[in-house]
Amino acid sequence: MDTSGRFKIDFRDLTGDEMTRTWTLDDSFFDTLDEQDIKHGQLTATLRVKKKAEGFQLDIRATGTVEIPCDRCLEPMTQPIDAEDSIKVCFGDTLEDDGERITVPEDRPVLDVSWNIYETIALAIPIVHTHPAGQCAEEFSQYLVTDDEPADAPSEGASNNDAPTDARWDALKKLKIEN
Repeated sequence: MDTSGRFKIDFRDLTGDEMTRTWTLDDSFFDTLDEQDIKHGQLTATLRVKKKAEGFQLDIRATGTVEIPCDRCLEPMTQPIDAEDSIKVCFGDTLEDDGERITVPEDRPVLDVSWNIYETIALAIPIVHTHPAGQCAEEFSQYLVTDDEPADAPSEGASNNDAPTDARWDALKKLKIEN
């Protein structure tokens, strides 16, 4: 969590029915959270707090880019992020988060939203994140198979007609043709 306090929302300080805050997130934001998944990024996060009859609604929007490792070559790659999330907040006795609603204590109605912002960003990263075709690190590219080339494809210049075949496969092919 952010220890500077800049991501803390004090619900007592809300004047009016709506409040908006915007932050620029960089590497220092990700360093503060001490997470392994994302270490570098340049994003803008906007939080809109709306007063509702049953509590508050927090709308988070994050746009920008993060740097994450490519699943193929493990080299850093830039992943664009455009993410939104909505969180319901209500008052209660203790601080609780059940995934759908956050309960903040009535006697200390302050919530640090840095982790919620991070989760919004992290959930926007695709499960499989790879460089576009042909942009992986050169030392790994030679071992990669492209989508239009089967994994057991013969190398360039080799011909299927020149390769010796196993007699057992030839016999099976004859059976298939006869039936």
